[in-house]
Amino acid sequence: MITVAVRVKPGSSRTRVGGSYPGAYGPALVIAVTARAVDGRATDAARQALARALGVRPADVTLRTGATGRDKVFAVENPPDDLDEQVTRLRESSL
Repeated sequence: MITVAVRVKPGSSRTRVGGSYPGAYGPALVIAVTARAVDGRATDAARQALARALGVRPADVTLRTGATGRDKVFAVENPPDDLDEQVTRLRESSL
């Protein structure tokens, strides 16, 4: 299991993964989602977007901390061997 710190931007015009933010849990990967921050919808949309960006099943990505805030930590079960490189590449890209 590997953890990934993210910063969620709810209510965006489209879902995108990329960029870096100096978050509460260290350098965070920015995930913009169209879902509003209501009843966990933005968190679930961010979880699914992260899974797609990393090429893993959504069921393998779970929220570890940050259910009610924009700064979150997701755990990735059964990560690909190059997960660290993928996250670094996504952080270096821009939205």
